[in-house]
Amino acid sequence: MTDNDSGTFPSQPYWETKKLAEMSREEWEALCDGCGKCCLHKLQDEDDDFVYYTSVACRLLDCETCQCKDYPNRTVHVPDCVQLSRENVDTLNWMPSTCAYRLLSEGKGLPDWHPLVTGNRDSTFMAGMSVRGMVISEDDAHPDLTRYIVKWPA
Repeated sequence: MTDNDSGTFPSQPYWETKKLAEMSREEWEALCDGCGKCCLHKLQDEDDDFVYYTSVACRLLDCETCQCKDYPNRTVHVPDCVQLSRENVDTLNWMPSTCAYRLLSEGKGLPDWHPLVTGNRDSTFMAGMSVRGMVISEDDAHPDLTRYIVKWPA
């Protein structure tokens, strides 16, 4: 398959040639690796601003598939759901270090296990980078989230 009439092969993948601000909506959405880490409840230390991840997920996250149960309407059901955008990606210091949006905004590449690299949507899970099956819904959690602080997702 060629990318033009000159017979050349397709050039580099779009995430290696485009800035986040230049990506189409489809390209932007495809960057999500489906890890579910951004959907975990986090606690921020008031003294040093350190962010602690918990094993408690938003009630809309399907804990077995790491997919939002109502992605298009998530902010209606969860008003404080942060909608990642080109405008705020550089300011969200709580995004996991493995997040494609964060990596690309920092000028880094995608990890070799990322679904866009592997062509396999389950590669995030297979690489141990997903919270699939490792978290509980906020509906099932004790109100004291400090009981659920974990080190593994960040």
